[in-house]
Amino acid sequence: MSGAKGPWHDVLERFLRRRDAVAGIALLAAVTAMAVLGPMVSPHAVDALDWEHMGVAPDAVSRHWFGTDRLGRDLFVRTFAGTRVSLAIGLLATGVSLVIGVTYGAVAGYAGGRAEEWMMRAVDALYALPYVFFVIVANVVFDRDPVLVFLSVGAIGWL
Repeated sequence: MSGAKGPWHDVLERFLRRRDAVAGIALLAAVTAMAVLGPMVSPHAVDALDWEHMGVAPDAVSRHWFGTDRLGRDLFVRTFAGTRVSLAIGLLATGVSLVIGVTYGAVAGYAGGRAEEWMMRAVDALYALPYVFFVIVANVVFDRDPVLVFLSVGAIGWL
């Protein structure tokens, strides 16, 4: 059975034939790697002020690869620190959405009948409200606490 190929081998072969899919994965990996490693590679801290290079354009001489803002903060480090936050929100909110959505759907499917109909009507009513409205209310209620915002975005996104 040394010549037998499993189902994952077929999936990998089909995936590798799609150049756009491979490019997307490569881009996602590069952005993730830079978000994790970028602040470590740069000689500047996220909130460090460089008084001698305030508002400079990107260059390698001053070691500010993306330039600086009006206060002299390095935009390279700040960009990838922000990317870290965005990736964390995306991953944690997706995890929360997955847990809530699968649980709710399993309960609705198991209950069946009228209980399932009522549960689905509740989801339809929540669909009628705009997503942005929920996010704004969550930010106001939870006072912009990052963990609670992650949880609230995930709790809203399961729909």
